[in-house]
Formats: sequence, C-alpha cells, structure tokens
Amino acid sequence: MKENYCDVLVIGGGAAGFSAAVTAAWHGQKVVLIEKSHLFGGATCWSGGWMWIPRNSLARKAGIVEDIDQPRLFLKNELKDKFSDKHIDMFLTTAPTMVDFFAQHTALQFEDGNKIADIHGKTAGAAEGGRSVIAAPYHGRHMGKLVKKMLSPKRETSFLGLPIMAGKDLWHFLKATRSFSSALYVAKRLGLHLLDLLIYRRTMRFANGSALIARLAKSAEDLGVEIRTSTPAKRLIHENDKVTGAIVKTETGEEIIHAKNGIILAAGGFSYDIKRRASMVPHLSKDPFAHWPLPPSTNTGDTLKMAEVIGAEVSTDLASAVAWCPVSVVPYKDGSTGIFPHIIDRGKPGVIAVLKNGKRFVNEGDGYYDYASAMDRETPEDEEVYSWLICSHECQRRYGFGMTKPAPFSTKMWEENGYLKKAETIEALAQSCNIDPTQLRQTLDEYNKSAYDGKDPLFNRGSTPYNQKMGDPNHTPNPSIAPIDKGPFYAIKVLPGSFGTFAGLKTDELARVLHKTGTPIQGLYAVGTDMSSIMGGYYPTGGINLGPAMTFGYIAGCHIANKKIENS
Repeated sequence: MKENYCDVLVIGGGAAGFSAAVTAAWHGQKVVLIEKSHLFGGATCWSGGWMWIPRNSLARKAGIVEDIDQPRLFLKNELKDKFSDKHIDMFLTTAPTMVDFFAQHTALQFEDGNKIADIHGKTAGAAEGGRSVIAAPYHGRHMGKLVKKMLSPKRETSFLGLPIMAGKDLWHFLKATRSFSSALYVAKRLGLHLLDLLIYRRTMRFANGSALIARLAKSAEDLGVEIRTSTPAKRLIHENDKVTGAIVKTETGEEIIHAKNGIILAAGGFSYDIKRRASMVPHLSKDPFAHWPLPPSTNTGDTLKMAEVIGAEVSTDLASAVAWCPVSVVPYKDGSTGIFPHIIDRGKPGVIAVLKNGKRFVNEGDGYYDYASAMDRETPEDEEVYSWLICSHECQRRYGFGMTKPAPFSTKMWEENGYLKKAETIEALAQSCNIDPTQLRQTLDEYNKSAYDGKDPLFNRGSTPYNQKMGDPNHTPNPSIAPIDKGPFYAIKVLPGSFGTFAGLKTDELARVLHKTGTPIQGLYAVGTDMSSIMGGYYPTGGINLGPAMTFGYIAGCHIANKKIENS
C-alpha cells in the first residue's frame, strides 16, 4: 500500500478544515488536506458566509466597543442549560484574534456586518450590530488552476450563477426596475459576470460563503498545503493510544497518510446519514426521508463513524440535532430538483405563513431556525410537517418570492411546474393548497385588520431590529407588515430543511475529541460540524455555524502545531 507522510492531516475542505490547515501551515506544519468530493468547499460554499464574531476589530474601528460580558450574557440566556463555560469563553476570547490572524497573514480579508442585529433582539445581552463579519468578495483569477477544484455557487441562491451578497448588493438587485442607479449597478455586475463566463467558462466573482472558501483555499496553497480532492478517508490509524494517520481511498487504490502530530476532522457532519438523522430528529421517525438538507450530499458522517470506532462519542443531548431552515423543493425542466432556503422572503411586508389548518404559527420575520422548529412543533404528530408561505401580488412583484424573481420576470414557468400556486381569490388558493379555506379567510381578515396600521398583535412582527432589517426599510409604518388584500395571491409549500447538523463529536475547549471516558484522544481534533455545536443545538443568531467553525479551526491549528493560542 502506498504511504505518504505529513505533520497534520485535515479531513474536509470546508471553512473549518481550511481554517485549521492554513493556521497549522502558517505555524510551520507540513499539512495535507483531503476532500471526499471531487470539488472542495462543502456547505460553506453554498452558505451566506456570515460569521458571528463579537468584539471583532472591524466593529471596534467603527466605534462599536463592548465588553465580553455582553455577548456572554446573551449566550447564557439563549443556551440555558446547554451553556458550556469553557467552550463559550474559549470562543469569545479567541474569535477576534482569529479574524486578525487571517486578515494580517493570509489572503482572507473581511468586510463588516455592523448593521446586522442579533436575531433574538429582546434577549438580555443582544446587540443591534457589530458582531458579524463576512469574507470580502474575491475573483477566481487569483486562484489560478485551483479554482477548477472549487464547488460552484448554489444554483438556487444565485442569479444566472452570480452570487449576490446580503445588504447593499441584494437591495440593488431588488430595486433594479425602480431605480436608475440600481439598474446601472446590476447591469455592471451582470456584464462583468457574463464576461467571466465567456473567458473562464464558469462563475469567477465569488461572494458570501464562496468568497470565504476561495480566499482560504488560496491562502492554503500559498502556504504549501497539499490539497487533494476525490480522496475519502476510510479508517483512522490508532496506535499506542494515539491517532497517527488514516487510510484513504484514491483513484489508484488505498493509501496510508501518516500524520506525525495528528488529524483534524472537518468533514461536514451527517446531513445525509439517513439512519443517524432519523434517530435524532423527531419527525423523521415516521418518514426518514422527510428532511431536505442544504449541504452537499457527500456529507454523510463518515468521520463521526471512524471516530466512534476508537471510542469517541457523538452528542445526543442537544436542543436540536440539526440547524433548522425552512426550504422549498425546486423542480427543473431536466427532471432534477434543487433546495431553496427561505431566509429573506419570509420577512418582507405582504407575506404570512400558515399551516394546513389555515392558522399562522410563528413570527415570519424571526430566524430561519425559529420558523422551521415552530413548524415542526406545531404540526400534529400524525401529519406531514410543512407550511405555506402566502403573499400578495404586489409583494411578489416588488421583492420576489422563493425562486420567483420580482418584476419584470415572469412567474409563468413556476406556476406551470407546480412550484408556485396562484389564484385570484384566497378561497381558490386555499383549495389549490389543501388549506382549510374558512380558517385561512379568517386568518387573513384578522391579519389585515391590524396590518393596515402596521401592527401584528398575534406575533409582534417588526418589533425587533432583526425583523425590521428582514423587511423593507422604505415601507411604513412597519417595515415588516403590509396587508394581503388584493389578488392574485401566491403560495409556496415550505418543508423542514437544515443548514447542517449540530450533533457532532464531543470535544474539549481545544477542539480535541474526547473518548467516552472523558479524556482527550491524543492526536485527534474535530471542528466545524464534525464537532458538537458549542451552541448546544440552539440558534441564537445568524453566523453561529461559521463563526465557531473558523474559530475552532484556528484553535485546533494552533494547538496541533504546539503554538500558543492568542486571546483578546
């Protein structure tokens, strides 16, 4: 069997894996990073890319300064009995240092999200901004041949293959038909994108999660990290109570990669391990396939199984095993389907959500986790878990709705393939969607009665900075609320999905995997979704997957290289 040697082996080519690889390599380690798929990037590449990093330097430069006790109080209130002092304190003290490390020493540069509020704005310790960062946009030409090994942006969340950033970028696209300056902005963006397609035959202007991966991969290559795709790990080598390498599969057969200092697991969790998923998500006990994850289908939990073989444990006591997200299934002409995440459209004025019984069940402008978990909780146990998003004609034309684009784009294709339901009356729409028509009419009448005044007495939608940000700042008196009283009306069926898994391997605060006896397994680390979420299965605010993933990747990279972990 062929053998290879390195100091550090990283299994997984997402943000957490690259964070660990780049950090270890910068500290002088010979690093090999292997990726199961033929393309690296993982769930990160298809994500919004935001990282929750309280007290980051970009916020401080903008004059947003807070004591560490504030985000700590916020998390203590949100995580309740799942709050882990050691993990949370390590995260909060190291995350700002992580940002500075990458900004100073690598190709990864950041932009601030200083206007992004915590989702649960009424929780003590919440902030109205200054806790989020995102990778700055990046052009693929800087990557050279490496760009060919990177996953393309997700079809459902891009426009003609072009990723659109949340904030100013998205707002220009939504206003392109109503604002001359926005039309020019969009024309320039699309023109340059089409030029890239002509020259490079692929998307090259990366934003959001794809920009994070592109910058990390370039940084890894610059530091001499050996990046190998189509190389799944098969088994860990555990000798004399230490993990010393792994057996991997290559195109020419199996190979042993010896890792002198150890292995860092970062393979993306178990979104597509149907058996494990069904055992951890309550509604899947009836139908193991009634869940629609957003990550790539290669995330099958292989590394969790390998670690369990040598005595590691996967957490089973979290508030939720998955990072809930409401999604819709998108049918395409070629017979394939895609998964669309309903992140932004739910919060726009002129949208409500109802269950089959025709009743609202959640503040539509709250977090995606809140929406999907409420949908699961409020659906009777013997029924399929789903809901319907309903919007007015004016709302669809102004903001778009699910996969449908705003004016002047037609909705005809989506109506014909069944993705979008359309009717001139609410009663007809209810019949088309198999919703209780009497109750839906009553729900809308009650909603509209207060919506004319911008109020929502049932769920107080629009009462938090996050709700208002999700809405339309130009819509008054409430950015989140508008009546739904003029047809035609539209509906999209929404199903339970997830951004990934929360339940991962139990680790200590240094990301070292713990044996079931409670002691660290020497030479084995887990980060990203291979590591049990430090949020305990809760989703207190946006960016709580990637923020810890990047931070604990950095921590693992420092520790495995025997370097001091700098704290702020």
